[in-house]
This record gives sequence, structure tokens and C-alpha cells, in this order.
Amino acid sequence: MRAMLLEAPGGPLQRAEQPPPVPGAGQVLLRVRACGVCRTDLHILDGELPAPRLPLILGHQIVAEVAGLGPGVKRFTPGERVGVAWLGWACGACKYCQRGQENLCPQARFTGYHLDGGYAEYTVAYADFCYPLPMGYSDLEVAPLLCAGLIGYRSLKLAGQAEHLGLYGFGAAAHILTQVARHQGQQVYAFTRPGDAAGQRFALELGAVWAGGSDQSPPQKLDAAILFAPDGTLVPKALRDVDKGGTVVCGGIHMSEIPAFPYALLWEERVLRSVANLTRQDGEEFLALAPQVPIKTEVQAYPLEAAGQALSDLRAGKVRGAAVLAV
Repeated sequence: MRAMLLEAPGGPLQRAEQPPPVPGAGQVLLRVRACGVCRTDLHILDGELPAPRLPLILGHQIVAEVAGLGPGVKRFTPGERVGVAWLGWACGACKYCQRGQENLCPQARFTGYHLDGGYAEYTVAYADFCYPLPMGYSDLEVAPLLCAGLIGYRSLKLAGQAEHLGLYGFGAAAHILTQVARHQGQQVYAFTRPGDAAGQRFALELGAVWAGGSDQSPPQKLDAAILFAPDGTLVPKALRDVDKGGTVVCGGIHMSEIPAFPYALLWEERVLRSVANLTRQDGEEFLALAPQVPIKTEVQAYPLEAAGQALSDLRAGKVRGAAVLAV
């Protein structure tokens, strides 16, 4: 099979020919049809997330066809279309798993980080952590729902009831979340890189009521803000933008250092919190909601061998919507 390998953080992805993996107990063999390209992949590539499995196949927004079943698997049949997301396995026995927080499981294994992912023609995944996918979406269209959508959805839930919602960093997650927020009757205020007129137009096309640079102030105070841009300097900025009792949610897995800020920005019962990973319940809820909105993803397709270019374009802010590998 063809695969794009990361052999060392900071290095380029290398094309490799490997035999297809063999599914173990509880796993399914998957023929990959598409795989979304995520900013988390960039953080792994750049060495900003510690101790990845090496050599590693990146990719955790996998759309695939079941090609084989490992011992004990009865959940799927060959030929079914399934999705694989970031959470690839959790122990099910620790205190976090027992109280519905499997996203915090200390033994959790993550797709495209501890487990090989979808930048390849075949992969294996634990059947209990695969999702049936909604009808009506092509392989390319549904791929971004599996991380950009899921993490956005969890972030939105943790932001609470917010009539006026700010989204900082208008990439794959924000372009999906804008549609969900509008469906729920919320008003979206989009913050892009300063001077990104194209990104601001895109946000307004999707229904944002205002769009501007991250160096600008919204026309009114926000009830909540969600940060997708991995820029720690935006945290005190967002705290300034939210009203009393407002919530600022950091939705990324990695962020540059947050500068010191005066307590006055946090006072008046503002809340600053992070989102870590996702649960299978998040996935089931969101994938059921997506066709009801209905969410329409905008994707930029790349062949498998151009995975490195897709990551470069993502880094440079050149992707409108989401980048997806057409495997």
C-alpha cells in the first residue's frame, strides 16, 4: 500500500510502500477513501506534541470502507462506510472513562499520533471507536466533520448559551461551527488573521453577522468566544471582548504561550477553559445533527502524495474551508 510516513518531527513526509496492516482483536481493516488534514497534524509534524509513535502515518479524519474484521468484531460488515476520529481507544475502566470523560483517559490512544492514521491506502482502527457516517455526504465532504466538526461541536457545548458568539481563527472548524451556531439561532462574529479579506468574506457568506481581523474589536460585547487559532496572545484579547459572565474556550490541542494579563480581564465571573479531545458521545450527537442543519463543508482536495503541500497550505492560511486528501 502507499503511505506517507513521518520519520522524525520537523522532517518532511516520505512516500513509502508497505504491506497493508493486519487487524487485531477488536479492530477492523479499513480501505481509506479520504482523510482530512488538520492543524493537529501540523503540531505533530513540527514536534509541538510530545512522544508521537515513530515512524508515523498522520491523519485522524478518516473516511473508509471496511475491508476486513479482526477477531471478535461483529459491529460492522465488509463494505460499510465508516469514520475514524482523533480518539482511537480508551481503557473504559479509569475514573475518567467511568464518569463519561473518556477524552481525559490517561491511557487513551489517538489516531495519527499513537496509532497510525489515514495518510495511507489502508489502516486499522478499533471497531468500537469507528462511526457510521450520515448519508448525503461525499467522502471528501464528510471527512472534516470528524475533527473540525467534532471539536467545534464540543467547544460550542462548553461555551454555554451564547447569543453573541465570537470565533477566533476562521478555518475548517469555524466554517462548520458557524453553520451549527446559526442553526441554533446564535449570531457569529468571525475573527481572521489581520488583513485576511478573503477569509472575512467567506465568514460573511456563511452567515456571520460581522467579520474582522483578530486585532479588531467586535461591534458589541460577546457572550462567549471560541479560539481555534493556536495563538496565546488571543486569550487576553478574547477576555476583553466577552461581556460579564462570558466564557472563553480554547479549542485547540496546542497553543503558544499565553501572556500575563490583569485579573480585571477575568473578573466579573468570566470563565477561561480548554477543550481536550472528544468523546464518542460527542461524535454520535454531532454526526446526527450535521444532516439536520444541514452542514455543507467546503473542501480543497489533494492527492495522497501531496499531503506535504496540503500541510504547507494549511500553515500559510491558504485553505478555504478544509483540506482533504482524496485517497
